[in-house]
Amino acid sequence: MTERLVLVEDLTVDFSSGTDGAIRAVDGLSFSLGAGEAIGLVGESGSGKSTVASALLGLHRGTGADVGGVVRVGGTDVNAASERELRALRGAVAAMVFQDPLSSLDPYYAVGDQIAEVYRVHNDASRRVARARAVEVLDRVGIPDAARRAKSRPHEFSGGMRQRALIAMALACEPRLLIADEPTTALDVTVQAQILDLLHDLRRETGMGLLLVTHDVGVAAESVDEVLVMRHGREVERGPVARVLGGPRADYTRALLDAVPRVDAPTARPADTSEERPALLETVDLRREFRRGKQTVSAVDGVSIAVRPGETLGIVGESGSGKTTLGRMLVRLLDPTGGSIRYQGAEIGAVSEKELRPYRRELQMVFQDPVSSLNPRRSIGESIADPLRAAGTLDETRLVARVRELLDRVGLAPDRYDRYPHEFSGGQRQRVGIARALAAEPRLIVCDEPVSALDVTTQAQVTALLAELQRELGLALVFIAHDLAVVRQVSDRVAVMRGGRIVEQGTVDEVYGSPADPYTKQLLAAVPALDPALAAVRRAARKEIRKETQKEPAAA
Repeated sequence: MTERLVLVEDLTVDFSSGTDGAIRAVDGLSFSLGAGEAIGLVGESGSGKSTVASALLGLHRGTGADVGGVVRVGGTDVNAASERELRALRGAVAAMVFQDPLSSLDPYYAVGDQIAEVYRVHNDASRRVARARAVEVLDRVGIPDAARRAKSRPHEFSGGMRQRALIAMALACEPRLLIADEPTTALDVTVQAQILDLLHDLRRETGMGLLLVTHDVGVAAESVDEVLVMRHGREVERGPVARVLGGPRADYTRALLDAVPRVDAPTARPADTSEERPALLETVDLRREFRRGKQTVSAVDGVSIAVRPGETLGIVGESGSGKTTLGRMLVRLLDPTGGSIRYQGAEIGAVSEKELRPYRRELQMVFQDPVSSLNPRRSIGESIADPLRAAGTLDETRLVARVRELLDRVGLAPDRYDRYPHEFSGGQRQRVGIARALAAEPRLIVCDEPVSALDVTTQAQVTALLAELQRELGLALVFIAHDLAVVRQVSDRVAVMRGGRIVEQGTVDEVYGSPADPYTKQLLAAVPALDPALAAVRRAARKEIRKETQKEPAAA
């Protein structure tokens, strides 16, 4: 019998936590993977997925972790291997693509030099040969003008290009196994689709095995043959992807699938009658330009939208389309270059900061990254209290009571007032951000990618919280996201942005049911499907769209 490429038997991983004793991150996990096969480890954050991936390469060595059981990769007993044997395993037999390419790449060195360095570690090659190999693999993963871009540094690449560069680095030594740890998290749908299509094509061309770690069930449906669902370090369910996603046997698997927003599902929101009401906030021909050296870049170019009381306007588009710039202008964190912003009929786009102050309470924002928007040196209670202190209407006792009330309202225990941001999970920190926005009792909140990078169950909890608060408080929401399925579930109307402009807007049913603009159709085709057969159809459709796009310049 041919030995399996990966064999894991009764794997356990324990981490020391000081006075609390050992924490078991992986508990008795077993699975195998053959050459050319693909398995997806699926589960919520903290389920142990990434811990398993790291164990396959012996990356827990020196961390104080206690690893038990059997882990064999390419015939090597990982737990018993020497450092020299592990070094030979990593890169040449198995390679890993990490979640955050920006932190995985050295900002000081050119991307091509970093790939060449990896190649030389595992091969007796000259610098010239290694650089040529770097250009070759960059070209293979679809980096345009690879010879020139190999000389670029990581900050000169977009998020999707950086992820492609990491995949190129992993492919440089032609490994038999590729381990991809959340390779598409926080990428917009079109870039995500490109990365998934790339992994699919590479598997077909090279015959390599793939272990994909993801919290996104749709990503797994697009990419793997078998799914292993994890929870609390244990296997919940495992089987062929079509069977597990089409007929899950475990309650937890069903709960995961139920939490996945569907781009083709009917909206649960009531019929929209907002057109009958005057706009709470509207823009007319709004523009924002930035100077880059001698060049002027239009980030927002002639945008006209309206948001009415109690409704949610979804704004979707790829990274760089101008969504966040528009959102920041709506609450006047950025000044417009031209055009008009009217709040309740009053022009606020060109007023001074002093004149704007009365409006600040009523226009609030929830930011994409709660870690960077919260001060790590202050308790979350103090951060939430800032808008209340600025208003100066409450004494300290009433102020603390109000913050505790807000914590309870967003589903956090009031006694966590004195805790610090690092003591909370990603979803909990986003709830803190929502509580801070609610403190000033606003009438409109701009939510900038509030659920990006959160697992599906946490996404569902945060979006359900926003919907509940909207019903109770009559809030108007501007929901900015690159996830079209989430936007469909939370929005009354949708505006699609590209290159700083609105290319299409209308009700959810109009835009999703009968998209008029080719770009909207392209975005919808890029959304992962839970049905593997439908995923294959969409993959073929995306390839045809790309072929047509590539023909257009030549025809012109």
